[in-house]
Amino acid sequence: MAIATINPATGELLKSFEALNDTEISTKLDLAQQAFEGYRQTNLEVRSRFLNQAADILEQDKSVFAKIMTLEMGKTYQSAVAEVEKCALVCRYYAEHAPQFLADVPVSTDASNSFVKYQPLGIILAVMPWNFPFWQVFRFAAPALMAGNVGILKHASNVPQCALAIEEIFLKAGFPQGVFQTFLVGAAKVADIIADDRVKAATLTGSEPAGMALAANAGKQIKKVVLELGGSDPFIVLPSADIETAAAIAVNARLLNNGQSCIAAKRFIIAESVADKFEKLFLEKFQALKIGDPMLPETNIGPLATPDILQELDAQVKTAVNGGGKILIGGDISQLNMQHGNFYPPTILTNISPDKDIAKEEFFGPVAMIFRVPDIDTAIAIANSTPFGLGASAWTTDINEQQRLINEIEAGAVFINSMVKSDPRLPFGGIKRSGYGRELSIQGIHEFVNVKTVWVK
Repeated sequence: MAIATINPATGELLKSFEALNDTEISTKLDLAQQAFEGYRQTNLEVRSRFLNQAADILEQDKSVFAKIMTLEMGKTYQSAVAEVEKCALVCRYYAEHAPQFLADVPVSTDASNSFVKYQPLGIILAVMPWNFPFWQVFRFAAPALMAGNVGILKHASNVPQCALAIEEIFLKAGFPQGVFQTFLVGAAKVADIIADDRVKAATLTGSEPAGMALAANAGKQIKKVVLELGGSDPFIVLPSADIETAAAIAVNARLLNNGQSCIAAKRFIIAESVADKFEKLFLEKFQALKIGDPMLPETNIGPLATPDILQELDAQVKTAVNGGGKILIGGDISQLNMQHGNFYPPTILTNISPDKDIAKEEFFGPVAMIFRVPDIDTAIAIANSTPFGLGASAWTTDINEQQRLINEIEAGAVFINSMVKSDPRLPFGGIKRSGYGRELSIQGIHEFVNVKTVWVK
């Protein structure tokens, strides 16, 4: 499997790397295990200092890291800068709050002294995707390293320079050698790595097939896994909502990261009484978008990460149209007149039956589906009709409707009158086929620790 940087805006091969062989993998695992034996003894003050220094490096060199991201996977440079800044934020969050999250918790029993203690597990494997090549890694690494674990990163094979840059950041920040390492390997090596006795647990953000494969292999070894998989998030707009604001936010919610986000709003479920107004505003904003070179500040939409993603998205749109769907804008690659790159036009689909399989799939690119509904009951039913359950955004000023949406939508997160987003202060993750376990907040740091009961009589 090729491990290479290919500019998705031009198709140009920029740099390629040799994958690690089995001997090199074992040597790096030895280093990780040795590093853990020493690092687990460091105190939280030292770990916090390292993590704050990592945040300093991210902030000082954010333009350098942002350019690497844009070159490797095509997100706009401006959004890449924001991603680096968010990585610094999560480092500072755990540097500050981990001592509280990991403190012994006293429990009153008939013992002289009883409490809960949190201790690190060891080497944690992180299998990470290309779409947020820095953020996905740092939201795992910041809590895992603060807890005293060590991390090994198997990053997506199309973002090797991001992977190597992240390892270098942790080294420069002062973390001992081996505490965080990048493994440049293909997906076929993951099963062997998780089977190694030195590796204690794993986390994966990515596709359903990748998640199923890792979970199955980890299950054979009785090792814990956290999975954050796909999403087909609903964006519900009910009559009492501020339609202008909802339509404006809806564009960002769908097209963030060129539409390549698990928590992007993908299915827009609009009350019939306000659907004409919403659709008109939504379409106008799509028509104003500028597609092109992601390095340019005026560009709103860059290329998709790989040719395969482009082809799959195009096939999904064709399936929707062949099944009766109507295209309001986009849907035709030839419209763009692009000679190179993985560009797909921002597309709005309507008139798709919510019962069709295509209506329940995840579209990983700048394609929005609009569904008109007569009432909140139908809106909730359609929102829950997919196999996914990652996030949901719902718009209403009616308190009773808000409570119903919060209680009845099947998702790991429900955002009322706002788009779905990840925040270090809040747990992040899904249910159903969107995965299990949580990242971020106190729940995230507790995923990869031994929750030890201590009883003293």
